[in-house]
Amino acid sequence: MLSSQLKELENKNIILRKEYPQTPPKVEYSLTKKGQSLIPIVKYMCDWGKNNEFEV
Repeated sequence: MLSSQLKELENKNIILRKEYPQTPPKVEYSLTKKGQSLIPIVKYMCDWGKNNEFEV
């Protein structure tokens, strides 16, 4: 499930995937410029969630 979501984000140019030819295999992910533009939106959503917690 995680790998399919990462592939989708890569296909939409949200993240970059970098593979290193070594053993054991190593892969790093980073945000593209487009992905970085989502940071303020995600931060706002986190702040909203903290300020509007629901009692269960």
